[in-house]
Amino acid sequence: MSFDGSFLHAVRNELDQQLTTGRISKINQPYPNELILTIRAHGKSQQLLLSANPTYARVQITQIHAVNPDVPSNFTMLIRKYLNGAILKQITQPGNDRVLHFDFTSRNEIGDQVELRLIIEIMARHSNIILIDQSNNKIIDSIKRVNSDVNRYRTLLPGSTYINPPKQDVLDPFNMNDYQEIDNIVREYPNVDVLADQLRNKLQGLGKDTSLALASYLHRPGDLANNFSDFFNQFDHPTPTISEIANNKYNYTAFPYPNTVSDVEYSSLSELLDQFYHDQVQRDRVREKGSVLIHVVKNQLKKNRTKLKKLQKELAETDHADQYRIKGEILTTYLNQVQRGMTEITLTNFYAENEPIKISLSNQISPSENAQKYFKRYQKLKNAISYLSEQIKETNSEISYFENIQAQIELANPEDLQEIRYELEQQGYLRNHEQHQKNKKKRHKVNKPEKFIASDGTEILVGKNNLQNEQLTLHFADKRDTWLHVKDLPGSHVIIRSFDPSEQTLLEAANLAAYFSKARESTKVPVDYVKVRAIKKPNGTKPGFVIYEGQTNVLVDPDPQLIKQLRQ
Repeated sequence: MSFDGSFLHAVRNELDQQLTTGRISKINQPYPNELILTIRAHGKSQQLLLSANPTYARVQITQIHAVNPDVPSNFTMLIRKYLNGAILKQITQPGNDRVLHFDFTSRNEIGDQVELRLIIEIMARHSNIILIDQSNNKIIDSIKRVNSDVNRYRTLLPGSTYINPPKQDVLDPFNMNDYQEIDNIVREYPNVDVLADQLRNKLQGLGKDTSLALASYLHRPGDLANNFSDFFNQFDHPTPTISEIANNKYNYTAFPYPNTVSDVEYSSLSELLDQFYHDQVQRDRVREKGSVLIHVVKNQLKKNRTKLKKLQKELAETDHADQYRIKGEILTTYLNQVQRGMTEITLTNFYAENEPIKISLSNQISPSENAQKYFKRYQKLKNAISYLSEQIKETNSEISYFENIQAQIELANPEDLQEIRYELEQQGYLRNHEQHQKNKKKRHKVNKPEKFIASDGTEILVGKNNLQNEQLTLHFADKRDTWLHVKDLPGSHVIIRSFDPSEQTLLEAANLAAYFSKARESTKVPVDYVKVRAIKKPNGTKPGFVIYEGQTNVLVDPDPQLIKQLRQ
């Protein structure tokens, strides 16, 4: 899988058809390395995503909603200043490189027309988004600033002259008339893997998977030039495809490549990219935006698990409490045999068939005081049992709570993190951030649960955190609706909006409950279901905690493909 120059060639064509002549109406930077330009073209507004993420760098039209930060970054403000209202003239790709140029016409502060170019370079960790003034080729700014200490070939700083990425001595496969060099390479390297390596060195914009597919095409019977042209013509008329290349390993391509297990086709390259990257990018964004929450939860789990071990060790020591009582009673019975100054004595244990028992004594106190010392130690340990048992119960509850929060963070969309943070603030585990301090008198608005549609059209709602779960189950759901939750594990509350759901809908909802839980990677996951009227929330319990009885149980295997089908 690679977002190489050839795939970018196909993406450029798609973007050109949908966006050229459009006007920018909105500019946002939801994440540090990503820019979203809302462009209205041909009577429709589209979200153009430019991502310089080191792992998921790409350019596409996206349908995935992103939550923007409360305060825009300096880069966002600058891009808005120069490009808000700008008209997209053309989109070009230098050669077959992993670079796209978006050329805009705009007006400056005094109303003069200016020509600006927004460049995205898709080069793994060196990916970048750069705005330049075309009149002098000077950089206005870049999403990642690069100085000479990092790159001696070129700097990417405001005011610097923009220099193209280093040019390689390779051929553009989309602009070739002579195929003799390619023919020579094919004759010299009959092995497909070796041929693919040679083709990558000779042709521009070929990732490993594309070069392997091309090598297979060139070994087909018939004219080499025709095979070569047929292969690259498909990038101009793509059939966007996600293919399984091995067990649970998938690849996306502009058209079906040879030697794949199964192919799923999409209507556009942008739809394909949304589908392929949705879960991966969401997890990455959650880690990025939720780093503070993840740190707090890990620390709380570590602290409470350490505390639990200590409490359990102390409780284990109380198992010997009765021995202290027995020794005190034996000393009291045979007090006349105990002399002051003794350090130990052996007496008859009438609790163990009169077997001898050795009892340690303090030579600094009287015999009766020694007996009382054993009784006091016994009483102290008996009192500790009640205290330690209560502490262990509370600590286990804390561990369960934070395991639940941890699972919610793993399953969260970026926009759900604010609610999790708010909950931790309300519970006293996290200090109120500045924005919340300003708005602490305002009532926190809980996001709506995620909606899914069962195969028979029934609506299924899934809470993604404790606040959503509580709102969904206790305030929104009808008492006659069906409630589901994975058994004895952290997970989402699931509501079927039907008083009498079909068996198929029940299984699909159970699959959702299992998928949105800590058991996502398991099989044969038990899921409880019961009418909402049976759900109770005990007073004083943490958000999202409920109890229920009279439930029925069903076993399901969480199925990611089914979740995608049900998601609306």
